[in-house]
Amino acid sequence: QVQLVESGGGLVQAGGSLRLSCAASGRIFDRNAMGWFRQAPGKEREFVAAITWTEITDHADSVKGRFTIARDNAKNTVYLRMNSLKPEDTAVYYCAARRSSFTATMSGAYSYWGQGTQVTVSS
Repeated sequence: QVQLVESGGGLVQAGGSLRLSCAASGRIFDRNAMGWFRQAPGKEREFVAAITWTEITDHADSVKGRFTIARDNAKNTVYLRMNSLKPEDTAVYYCAARRSSFTATMSGAYSYWGQGTQVTVSS
C-alpha cells in the first residue's frame, strides 16, 4: 500500500520560509517522479514543482527562484523549500507520486496523493 505523508506546514509572515516534507512508503518511490501541488480556497489545484528519480526538476513560473523541490531517495522523502513567501502562496500543499519516471504538471497524471498540509502566509 502506498502512503504519502506531508509535514512542515504552518503560519509564516510574508518574506519568511518553510520547508515541507513528504515521506513515502511502499514501492512507489522507486524510480517514480514526485510532485507538489497546492490548492487555495475557491481555486483549482495547481502544479508547484516536480522531480524525477535522477533529480531533474520542474517548477511553476509563479514559484521559480523562490521554491526548490528536492528528494532524498535513501529516506524516501521529497522536500519543498519555500523562500520569500507571499500571501498568495497560502494554500493546502499536496505531495503526489506518479507511476512514471517522468515529471508532469497535470494533477491527473499523478496516481497517489497525500492528505495535504496547510501553509498560511500573513501580510
